[in-house]
Amino acid sequence: MTLALWILAAYLLGATPTSYLAAKLGRGIDLRQHGSKNLGATNVYRVLGWKYAIPVGLIDVAKGAVPVVLFGRWAAGPAWLPVALGIAAVMGHVYSPYVRFQGGKGVATAAGMFLALGPLALAISVPVWGLTLWLTGYVSASSLLAAALFPLWVRLTEPGARPTFWAAVVLALLIVYSHRANIRRLLAGTESRFRTRRGVAT
Repeated sequence: MTLALWILAAYLLGATPTSYLAAKLGRGIDLRQHGSKNLGATNVYRVLGWKYAIPVGLIDVAKGAVPVVLFGRWAAGPAWLPVALGIAAVMGHVYSPYVRFQGGKGVATAAGMFLALGPLALAISVPVWGLTLWLTGYVSASSLLAAALFPLWVRLTEPGARPTFWAAVVLALLIVYSHRANIRRLLAGTESRFRTRRGVAT
């Protein structure tokens, strides 16, 4: 396959609407009509609980890691290709053509991408994310802070990996943009806390 087809394959894999399928197949509901109406693992947790949220989150992470590790190896392309494949997967997750270009916020899939590209930087970010969540109770605030600091961790731990650094910058901006509604709610004091679970009537 050409490099363009590998990138397209990464985009389509990333676009697989894991949370939508889990809610539809598991409970017969459209997740876009419940909770925060976002197609991400956090909303799956709020609406359906851990039983659904954990596998959805893990699959979303895999959607970012698999294109980098496997597609990048199979394509045997230039050094920048794994980074491009990872970005394509994250873009697919955020803008999925399978659900009218609606998707998640891209955090888990980006984490999968950087699990392959910059595992040490990710290892620094995870405690930052967890501590912020523990202190504030807001997944959105945790994700925003982790995304904003991530390029710094990449620079410190992978000083020679310029494509990975710039990918971290681009995806940090994308994650901030995808959280723009959350930012407005945080500023207004109306953002839902992670500790509050919202059920759905069957």
